[in-house]
Amino acid sequence: MEKYYTITELTREFGVSTRTLRFYEDEGLIHPERRGRTRLFRPADRHLIKEILRGRRIGFTISEIREIIQVYKDPPGEIGQLQLLMQKVVEKRDDLRQKRRDIDETLAELDNVEEACLTRLAEIGVGT
Repeated sequence: MEKYYTITELTREFGVSTRTLRFYEDEGLIHPERRGRTRLFRPADRHLIKEILRGRRIGFTISEIREIIQVYKDPPGEIGQLQLLMQKVVEKRDDLRQKRRDIDETLAELDNVEEACLTRLAEIGVGT
């Protein structure tokens, strides 16, 4: 007999809301079994939720996660999924490195503005 998880069990385990799991279901990422109004999640659903949350933590969009999941289901299967995932990881890493450069530039500019303000205040005789 297959083990099933309730929505309550999974929300507690993963620290997410029932709304989050329903959203993933609405987006077609997971497909729990229905018994009346009750959702029953299989171990495969639990695994997918774990991977979806991991993808979200590292910045993947729902669309990117859906694409990665779909590649696994279609040929070439796991190989294609792993290749796509590697491509997405490279892209995400490049994006984050660019954001880091942008933040560093903004911080440097803020330092320059602050220094200019302090210099001008000193010139007009105002102490800070």
